[in-house]
Amino acid sequence: MADAPVAVVTGGNRGIGLEVCRQLASLGHVVVLTARDAGRARSAAERLGVEHHRLDVTDDASVAALAEHLTGRHGRVDVLVNNAAIHYDTWQRASSADLGVVREAMETNFYGPWRVVLGLLPLLRAARGPRVVNVSSEAGSLASMGGGTPAYGTSKAALNALTLMLAAELPAMKVNAVCPGWVATDMGGAGGRPVAQGAASVVWAATLPEDGPTGGFFRDGARVPW
Repeated sequence: MADAPVAVVTGGNRGIGLEVCRQLASLGHVVVLTARDAGRARSAAERLGVEHHRLDVTDDASVAALAEHLTGRHGRVDVLVNNAAIHYDTWQRASSADLGVVREAMETNFYGPWRVVLGLLPLLRAARGPRVVNVSSEAGSLASMGGGTPAYGTSKAALNALTLMLAAELPAMKVNAVCPGWVATDMGGAGGRPVAQGAASVVWAATLPEDGPTGGFFRDGARVPW
């Protein structure tokens, strides 16, 4: 297992994040499942037989503690999946939004992934051909954006912009955004496609070959308009 890729997944205790952990583990990755609640992280990880660690993506000290743990245990991170997200705010409109909700979404959905990348960057650089996957949404696509879900949509649009910047600045890595589609999770609600299908879209980007793309926005391996 010493040569197995080390994969860190944020928001890994349920939904798409949990299924991404399961699929990566089945492919032979050493998976570190993280969640804001330490007990939920432990419980979910024990069900899958993977590692776990508490991580609040909105807290610098929490990210630093994870980085310290990973440095001592593995010395590198081969795959980072920025999955943690909040506030799919279908009840809001941009013209009447509660900006407090928007700020909360930005802190987790945009600043959170940025903070985690910054904190784990030395570990990613220590890996051979690392992959960073920012779990985004077509709700953040300017090409198809309309009204509604202002906190979620703007935070994912910002995450897409960050993806492009990081991909340009970190050519030794593959940095991509992935829309898993409308998935039947606690956030997505009933009626969406199976969780395994949405997670597979993320896992595709996490396991790209050396000649795979970087700086793209994808769903099921196909490009999504920015």
